Amino acid sequence: MTESVKRKDVSTFRRKLLRWFTTHERKYPWRKTRDPFKLLLAEMMLQRTKAEQVVSVYEELTRAAGRPELLARLRITSLRRILRPLGLHWRIDNFRDVSRELLRSCNGILPRTRKELTSLPGIGDYVAGAILAVSFRQREWVVDSNIVRVYRRFFGLTTSKEGRRDRHVVEIAKLYANSLKPREATLALLDFAALVCKPRNPECQNCPVRKYCAEA
Repeated sequence: MTESVKRKDVSTFRRKLLRWFTTHERKYPWRKTRDPFKLLLAEMMLQRTKAEQVVSVYEELTRAAGRPELLARLRITSLRRILRPLGLHWRIDNFRDVSRELLRSCNGILPRTRKELTSLPGIGDYVAGAILAVSFRQREWVVDSNIVRVYRRFFGLTTSKEGRRDRHVVEIAKLYANSLKPREATLALLDFAALVCKPRNPECQNCPVRKYCAEA
């Protein structure tokens, strides 16, 4: 593989994170639902926003418009009021646009392929991968800036400034996603990035994979 990262190294990393996740999983309301549309709403809100800030807004939005047909009809003033605490002004149209497109072209049902999902308004590779892995339990990859940071540190990677589209980063993400438990593996990686391998002052002393980390 590129950057000399081996399949077995990725497997070891995933196995250790899954074990850690059994006792360190963060609890959020969107992790309890089996409704992919509600998870989509959460993922759209979570972009560049801390999860703790999203909880109350997610709960209010899903109460008011937890189905595509309800969101499509929700008055824009109401939608703006609900989303205002998150400062998502530039993304508000995406919420109505995606619900209307789902109704128009997908009978209100979220598609189950990355290509179809990313063709919908406001859905990029990360959100599509998260929906497929977490809601549909497919072996689909996710990469955002937090995951790039984890991979860069653990595997000793050199990446571009953003890194999300670097071929070797995506290759590792695809290997990581090849799990018997894609939902848990994805959430474990996200929680590890948030709780342990943080941007500043990472908690290396509490790291479940410190023994294998390139920066240890």
